[in-house]
Amino acid sequence: MENNDNNIGLMMRRYLKQTSIVWLLGFREACCLHRVVIYCLRSKELMIRTGQCFLLNGFIFLGSIFILRSLIIPTLQWILPSGVVDGYEEQCSSEMPIRLYAFLRLGLLQLIYVLWFYPLYIFSFILSTIWYNDIAQFGLTVTGNGGPTNSSSYSQQEPSTSQNASHVDKPTNIGRVMIGIAEQGYSLLLLTFFFLEVYLTGFVPYIGKALNFLLLSWMYAYYCFEYKWNFSGLSLQKRLEFFESNWAFFAGFGSPCVLAIFFLSPLVSYGTMAVLFPLFVLTAAGSDADSIVNSLKEKWGSEELVGKLPIFYAADKLLMRILSLLPVEPRGQTSNKKAR
Repeated sequence: MENNDNNIGLMMRRYLKQTSIVWLLGFREACCLHRVVIYCLRSKELMIRTGQCFLLNGFIFLGSIFILRSLIIPTLQWILPSGVVDGYEEQCSSEMPIRLYAFLRLGLLQLIYVLWFYPLYIFSFILSTIWYNDIAQFGLTVTGNGGPTNSSSYSQQEPSTSQNASHVDKPTNIGRVMIGIAEQGYSLLLLTFFFLEVYLTGFVPYIGKALNFLLLSWMYAYYCFEYKWNFSGLSLQKRLEFFESNWAFFAGFGSPCVLAIFFLSPLVSYGTMAVLFPLFVLTAAGSDADSIVNSLKEKWGSEELVGKLPIFYAADKLLMRILSLLPVEPRGQTSNKKAR
């Protein structure tokens, strides 16, 4: 019994050590922000897009929040006092003026949010989404990286386009496009349900914050690498397989993203992430995760590093359950209707 307990203890310590090493490697890859400077110096278009993201989200969006908190709100509190002046409570015969001032302050603040911050948030979200795609494309052009798998191994799994060009007809191309669109739609829905899962874990007692941090780390890491995988043409199944098989690495990669915003208010956290996100996208573009993983496998002599973790299992099951409720007509009935 003691020998078995010792063996189990040794295996656990070895597993924790290997997991920590893989996590630290992912964290280190995310912190290689010096790559961003190198890539921007190599590509003028990339420098312009990155500068536009910083100007819109950092200077305008976060600057607006700074002006609101440091100038507008104190001015409103001075013009419409809350009933306390220089540490002494005002002698008012009635509480009506104080309530009126509070109502006016709240109304003016809500008007500022409706007329400025909410439209600016929507404008920033839409424009930043377009810019992130451009930044990833320019970054991959500079780095020459394609995806999480080596180009040689990927070409072995997928026949090259040039070799099969003569054997591919037009319907097949249309079919590939439709499959790609379907995968993008399914990926979007899957990440939406996963985001819902991330949000709900924040309400779990005691361990909710820790779970929320871990799931957010995976979510941002997946977002960062998804641009790279999209341009490489990697299928959704292979992306999820690679991500879940190397969950410790991606948990480490996403941790710096979450650390930068975890303790901030929602608007400030959005603005901060909108500034930092393209930097991590470029870092992911220059990261050769496949080589790092393979080198550790060779070093430790194992096919898997820390085992596969079904990160998207709950989101996938919920999505499949909802899709199964949609009215889909069987093929047999469709063919019978066509025959009639």
